[in-house]
Amino acid sequence: MWIPRRKLITAATALGLGLGVATQASGAPAHPPGKQRAAGRQSGTHRANLTLLERPGDRFEKSLEVAHRQVEKAEALRVDGGRAAGDRYPTPESVGVSSATLDAIASCESGGDPSAASADGTYRGKYQFDYGTWASVGGSGDPAAAPEAEQDYRAALLYVRGGSSPWPICGS
Repeated sequence: MWIPRRKLITAATALGLGLGVATQASGAPAHPPGKQRAAGRQSGTHRANLTLLERPGDRFEKSLEVAHRQVEKAEALRVDGGRAAGDRYPTPESVGVSSATLDAIASCESGGDPSAASADGTYRGKYQFDYGTWASVGGSGDPAAAPEAEQDYRAALLYVRGGSSPWPICGS
């Protein structure tokens, strides 16, 4: 019978000590010894020195900032479809087309020049898009004025949709 009672007393003491430490850690003023208590009442501005307890809080805040930045980066990657930082368009591989396939088409169509235009101006850019085809894969404006990464991405979308048939000579 004495053993359970001792455990109960020990547990209650530990709980009380733990609550006291938790209260002080949360910013409640500590209870200073008798003489300091009296002096503190007289001045009315007694505050315990909690610098040791504040430092972990500073580290915690920095940890939260780092975690927040990591979440922002992960969210940006999720929204951007897994693109690398700074790229506005996914790679051809991300839609299932190899860059080697597109490089071969571009080399034949325009010599790989993203600003190329046919003699009559109908076909433009690295893959010699006409305006209708460019628009059908989500492009806007002049294909030859679009960034090369966008031309690669839009050509990959076109290739997924129709294979090499949009490029009857160079796609075969």
